[in-house]
Amino acid sequence: MSSNSALERTISKVLSQKETELISKIDSAYQESLNNLEASRGKLEAERTRIVESAKKHAENLKRQIVGSGRLAARNQELLMIENAVNNAFEEARKKLAASGGKDSYRALMSSIVEESVSSVGSGEVVIECNKNDSELIKKILSDLQKKNPKVQAKVSDHSIDVLGGIRVKSADGTMTYDNTLDSRIERLKPLIRKNIAQMLRGEA
Repeated sequence: MSSNSALERTISKVLSQKETELISKIDSAYQESLNNLEASRGKLEAERTRIVESAKKHAENLKRQIVGSGRLAARNQELLMIENAVNNAFEEARKKLAASGGKDSYRALMSSIVEESVSSVGSGEVVIECNKNDSELIKKILSDLQKKNPKVQAKVSDHSIDVLGGIRVKSADGTMTYDNTLDSRIERLKPLIRKNIAQMLRGEA
């Protein structure tokens, strides 16, 4: 019996040691798993943060693009409105000028244009071009001007030009030209009118 008891104690002791070792290994593996899990969690959190930050940056870039596109579209729309307003205003002006051909105010305007244009070219003899409707009026104005100032050497061209009104003056040798047609005067006013309309649209006027 004593021999059997000793054997049992030895077996029990060995089993106890193995059990302790096994539990220790299991505990060690468990702790390692926890550590690995924590490390993985940190990496996942870092990756999640990186993805979120990247998405935020992409969203901000997209927002800026949308805002920029909206501003550009608004600017283009504003420019289109301004151009339409300018063209409409000048079309009305053209109609009024076309209808004023026989009025005293138009004759006075043409007289002023002839004197200004002839003196601006400043050469000896000049040739005046105008539309066919104004030809006789320009000849009369030129005749009156030459009576006041015999030094004026000018003649009205036999060839008419397709303009709303006003005149184009050339030196006799063709080296100098002064465009004082109503069409060109209107075109020269357009930038100023555009600016005024733009200021009104923005509430600056």
